[in-house]
Amino acid sequence: MASGSPSSSPDTATGSGTDPARPDTGEPLGGAGSDSDSDLGLGKFDCSAMEMGDRLEGEELEREFEAAADRVRDLIQTASRDQLLYLYARYKQVKVGKCNTAKPGFFDFEGQRKWQAWKQLGDMEPEQAMQEYISCVNVLDPEGSTKERRGADRRTGFGGAAVSSLYQEEMIREEDKNIFDYCRENNIDHISKAIGSQKVDVNTKDEEGRALLHWACDRGHKELVSVLLQHKADINSQDNEGQTALHYASACEFADIVELLLNAGADPSIKDMEGSLPEEVTESSAISSLLRQYTAPKG
Repeated sequence: MASGSPSSSPDTATGSGTDPARPDTGEPLGGAGSDSDSDLGLGKFDCSAMEMGDRLEGEELEREFEAAADRVRDLIQTASRDQLLYLYARYKQVKVGKCNTAKPGFFDFEGQRKWQAWKQLGDMEPEQAMQEYISCVNVLDPEGSTKERRGADRRTGFGGAAVSSLYQEEMIREEDKNIFDYCRENNIDHISKAIGSQKVDVNTKDEEGRALLHWACDRGHKELVSVLLQHKADINSQDNEGQTALHYASACEFADIVELLLNAGADPSIKDMEGSLPEEVTESSAISSLLRQYTAPKG
């Protein structure tokens, strides 16, 4: 899976596994190498409808921004996904600031898109993000700016904006969770008890052939990786595409987990079904160098 290697999975800006900012992998929305709003499919609509003379400031700007965030709920059915991502990124820039999370995991596809949209804003000032957010909402909903703002009955979702709740991960009821859900959540206590009581085989796999160790590496849960190894997880287990946990950790650029796996006996010479070694699915030169040290002939 060298062409679509897993990228790292972040903890969210708030530390919540359901935070809408959790960004789902690392590929740019418009494809590899894309890093501009036009690549997000946004070049076809004008997001600068507000003239410079109409720019707002201070409390007035903040009020208009919150009002625009309320209006987004009415746009979910008509705005494109890329347009909503554009708004999402600017909302996060206002509420959190510069993107401060790691790249999401390979299997977190929605998170990848959200993370890329937010990250490419770089050091954009919150005021500019608010201006662009308001302007875009007005372009998408030109009549809405004249409507009376709804009050307390407006559902705001996570973080206050409907566009944020739109992209939150689906909440799974406790009774519906399986062992892989607990693994993604980094619920070490539950997993340890399940494995220790022999209710769950540490090497059980999902429909894609991914074991718990694959998921822990994809999500960057180092402590959980250690726990699974202590419970005799098969360190060289391969998924349906031939990738090992070492492929996942390498592609996600979790150097500490790569080193942990290598020290525990992971085989860096195992190739996936596309013929790629772990060192070939990472963009980190440091990780590639580390892996080559372990694959180099001894003596």
